[in-house]
Amino acid sequence: MSEEASLLLPFETYEENAVNIGTQQKSADMARFIDTVRDDGLYLLNVNMTDSRIRSTATFLNKFESPRIMVVSARQYGQRPARLFAEAIGANAAVGRFIPGSLTNPALRSYVEPDVLFVTDPAADQQALKEAVNSGLPVVGIVDANNNLRNVDIAVPANNKGRRSLALIYWLLAREVLKARGETTDEDWAAAQDVEEWQSTF
Repeated sequence: MSEEASLLLPFETYEENAVNIGTQQKSADMARFIDTVRDDGLYLLNVNMTDSRIRSTATFLNKFESPRIMVVSARQYGQRPARLFAEAIGANAAVGRFIPGSLTNPALRSYVEPDVLFVTDPAADQQALKEAVNSGLPVVGIVDANNNLRNVDIAVPANNKGRRSLALIYWLLAREVLKARGETTDEDWAAAQDVEEWQSTF
């Protein structure tokens, strides 16, 4: 009970939004984040670790100036939450198809020079991830049971394919970043930013 009492959100909220529902494949990198495996073969992620990583990620992101944070999401269900997260904390966002060279080619109109990259899924966002690694940028990523963590510096274990899960993770991350800055409270954020609006795909 003490662990649950210290969570940022009730355990049931994480479950209801399928944050802990992983894939039927498990990478060796992700073994430490796996809680159990369901009868249908789906690996379940450890919610306590997810919650803890959200806190540490918010602290880490606040070490950077907001405009120097780049958030990317090629996944459809991550695009709206990633964009709203970036808007909320003042970061940059590149959602949908990532234009190759955006982090490495100054001649491109899409070129940006961030200090840190946040990926929604290391596999789906592999082009941006590769360019960040080549540029020596630290990488934060939402990682599912099947992800490889080789180039991810800070991993947030969570379902990175589901609409509700991605919306909740980004909504909560935005809240924690702004709380750490002293710019919002749990109550003010909940009143101003309804997580269900972040879950819309339109």
